[in-house]
Amino acid sequence: MSADGKISAAHYSAARFPSTADQAHLERIVAHADATLLGAGTLRAYGTTLSVTNVDLLASRRQRNQQAQPVQIVRSAAGNLDPDCRFFQQPIPRWLLTTPAGEAVWTALAAKKSTGSAEGSAPPNFFDRRWVVDEPIDWSAVMHDLAVPSPNHRAVKRLKVMGGGEQVASLLASSLIDELYLTVCPLLIGGKSAPTPVGGMGFTLPNAPRLTLKSVDVEGDEIFLRYLLR
Repeated sequence: MSADGKISAAHYSAARFPSTADQAHLERIVAHADATLLGAGTLRAYGTTLSVTNVDLLASRRQRNQQAQPVQIVRSAAGNLDPDCRFFQQPIPRWLLTTPAGEAVWTALAAKKSTGSAEGSAPPNFFDRRWVVDEPIDWSAVMHDLAVPSPNHRAVKRLKVMGGGEQVASLLASSLIDELYLTVCPLLIGGKSAPTPVGGMGFTLPNAPRLTLKSVDVEGDEIFLRYLLR
C-alpha cells in the first residue's frame, strides 16, 4: 500500500507500484499457502494471479508435501468473469466461489467460449471446482469446508487472502484472519475514493480489530510489516 494507506488509485486500477523486492516477498508468503483467495475485482485489475516460480520455493513445497501451486480461489458473486482472461491460461489449479445467480452467469459465459473453440481442440478447463454458496457468505462454513479433505481436493490449512478490500473486511468481521502482511511503499496516492486494504463500511473504534506487531523489515524505501490479530 502507499504511505497514506491506499492500495490503488480512485479508479481501482492494478497497484503496479511495489518493487521487485515486494514481489519476491509476496511470492514467499504465497509459497507457504495451500490456497489463495482473491476477489473478482482484483482478478479484473491484474488479469493474472501470482504463481510460485522460484525453484527453491517450489522445492520447499515438495518437501512439505504440497502440490506444486496453491489453489487459486476466485470469489465472484455475479459470476461475470472474462473467459479470455490470461488467468485461465496459467498452469494453476482454479476454483470458483460464487452464488446460484453467479453460477448461471458463468456457466453461460463458459459454454459460449467452449462453443467458439477451434474444432477438434479440448474445451477450456476454466475451474477445477465450482463452489456455490448463498449471499451473504457464511465464511465460517466456507473455512470449515476448506479444511475438510475430499476425494477431489486436499484440505486447505493455510489460506492467503490476496484481496479485495470488502472481502478482507468481511473476513475480519468474522474473526477469520490470523495474520496481516502489509508493505508500505514510498509514494502518496490520496483521494477520498481510493481504496484501502480494508473496504466495506469500516469498524467503529470499540470494535476495530486490534493488531500485534510481529516483525518489521526494511529494504530500500519499503517497509514490510507482519501483524498478528489479537
